Amino acid sequence: MALTSGIEMDEMARRYAVPLARYFRARVRTAADVDDMVQEVFLRLAARRGGEALETAENYLFTVAASVLNDSFRRAGRRGGDHQLFDEHQHADEDFSPERVYLGQERLRLVETALYELPERTRIVFVLHRFEEKSYAQIARQLQVSVSAIEKHMSKALSHLSKRGRP
Repeated sequence: MALTSGIEMDEMARRYAVPLARYFRARVRTAADVDDMVQEVFLRLAARRGGEALETAENYLFTVAASVLNDSFRRAGRRGGDHQLFDEHQHADEDFSPERVYLGQERLRLVETALYELPERTRIVFVLHRFEEKSYAQIARQLQVSVSAIEKHMSKALSHLSKRGRP
């Protein structure tokens, strides 16, 4: 079924709005941003939908969500974000030297690049398990494959990330 009408999009919104909101709520500080981010995911999907099969769009959903989240962090970084006072109990006593920050950012870029090198299905399985905290059985049901297939995808993703994630 192609995403040619608003009906299919409405169905996806009903089905995935709550899981997407949960995904964003776990990753952003301000709850007010969550609804906007969920909406942005569906706007991006609608813009790309030209003839895409519904199942392809569903598989692509959390990849789009990760992109929306990254864009949000970038925008907040350019604006300077919300200023928070230093709280000894909230913040680590670690050294945040420019060198350490740069190395952390570089490592994050390597991991992000490695994630996008994975086949789409493997990347989706990884995101659902690691970021959405879904069990292998839940992912297998959602993607309509065996648990063994999910295990293979996770093994492939972890192996690839471990090789590529090293600077």
